[in-house]
Amino acid sequence: MALYRGGCPLPEASRAPKTRNVDAWVAFGLAVALLLIAILAYDLLQRRHAILRNFPLVGHLRYILEAFGPELRQYIVTSNQDERPFNRDQRRWVYASAKREDNHFGFGTSQDVEHTANYLIVKQSAFPLPRPRPGEDTIPCAKVVGAARGRRQAFRPASVVNLSAMSYGALSARATEACNRGCALAGSLHNTGEGGVSRYHRHGADLVYQIGTGYFGCRDRHGRFDLPRLVEAVSGAPVRAIEIKLSQGAKPGIGGMLPGAKVTPEIAEARGVPVGQDCISPSAHTAFSDPDGLLDLVEKIADATGLPVGIKSAVGDLGFWYELTALMKTTSRGVDFVTIDGGEGGTGAAPLVFADHVALPFKIAMSKVYPIFVDAGLHESVTFVGAGKLGFPETALLGFALGCDMVNVAREAMMAIGCVQAQRCQTGRCPAGVATQSGWLARGLDPDLKGRRLANYLHTLRREILELTRACGVPHPSLVTADMFEILDGRFGSVSGAEVFGYDPSWGLPSAADATQIAQIMSAASTRSDVGAAA
Repeated sequence: MALYRGGCPLPEASRAPKTRNVDAWVAFGLAVALLLIAILAYDLLQRRHAILRNFPLVGHLRYILEAFGPELRQYIVTSNQDERPFNRDQRRWVYASAKREDNHFGFGTSQDVEHTANYLIVKQSAFPLPRPRPGEDTIPCAKVVGAARGRRQAFRPASVVNLSAMSYGALSARATEACNRGCALAGSLHNTGEGGVSRYHRHGADLVYQIGTGYFGCRDRHGRFDLPRLVEAVSGAPVRAIEIKLSQGAKPGIGGMLPGAKVTPEIAEARGVPVGQDCISPSAHTAFSDPDGLLDLVEKIADATGLPVGIKSAVGDLGFWYELTALMKTTSRGVDFVTIDGGEGGTGAAPLVFADHVALPFKIAMSKVYPIFVDAGLHESVTFVGAGKLGFPETALLGFALGCDMVNVAREAMMAIGCVQAQRCQTGRCPAGVATQSGWLARGLDPDLKGRRLANYLHTLRREILELTRACGVPHPSLVTADMFEILDGRFGSVSGAEVFGYDPSWGLPSAADATQIAQIMSAASTRSDVGAAA
């Protein structure tokens, strides 16, 4: 059809450029649409990134902002050390370690070292031991858990870094499976949390079975502790130890609840509770009400199962610890291990006042409890486990110096399997599919891939702990002492770690026999690594 201007037909030459322009824009739009469709399809089908799988297209914004973050933060927002509970540098180190990417940082420290109070310095030896070879990260526990009390199934944990208690129900099924697969690959223990053993805990890792105040998985129909059910539960699973949870660092003294909407048939089966009903953990145990009753229960469980039995607790009133150690010293009863959970530890949900103001942080808690066991002469016969932001080499090493024989990690492990610190755990809408029971959100998390990433993180953490240990001139982290640390005061001064925490030179060490044996084990492991490298 002819076009007219002023009553005269437009020449073909004047119409052609406009037509070509329209065609060009249509082609461009189609190309963009096809590109977006291709990206959408890729995001939905790939399994490496849960965020992209759950939020196709828009999820790329996170990675774009992350990539340009250092440049943007020079001018706006926050520094790499300002965010909490884990700052950007810490998260980057975990993510890079989990993906086996370069986790080194360039151009020197970005910390304001001289003006930061309580800044931790590791004092390297003038004569350090050789640096670990690539792939060398074997660090078994210096103590045989349960040996001091003659437990039938006493054992030496293969790893000093293990997974802290996180229940199936608080974590998704896929996240729980990823954690178990990762622990199996890394040779670490997987603590079940108080939610019992599910089928997602059965992918190769040894377990620590946790008993909470709700007695999930080992309760009768009235919610009371049932010893025969516990024996049945642990005999049908790869359980190496049992942990009685007295309290949790992030919310001690108030218990907890899993809403009925999250109590699926699988969760109900693992916990031994009705489907769809609120799953309540009371604030205190009903099987005992004092340290004497606690020790009676410990011995009953140990006799029935043959397993080492310990306790987990946040630290508040110290009277409990004095009474516990006095009973252990004067009777034939006792716990095999003690897990000290710092008040800065994590949780799926807690009242703000409890998360911020109840229970001592780990470093103070450990330095108050450990001397009580020293005074009772029990510190060499009990295995100590630390928890509370100890998933980084320097903080873990300080934990060992304060008397820990092992450390547990939780939120750092969550980040290794995809957690982005969205801090929406309490809503059930975790965008990474970790802390949720939403099938749609959890589908983005590939248990096999994320399990390998968790294993990578655990291997890297152990290796860097070993590097620091050897820089201090000793072969095993349990041989590091508090005086190998210096604490800066932010005013150009410093105090040794031993002085800050009031530790004697011999504190924090295993017995002489255990120290000799673990040194021999580490020497043999290093020799095997040398032979493997030569081959």
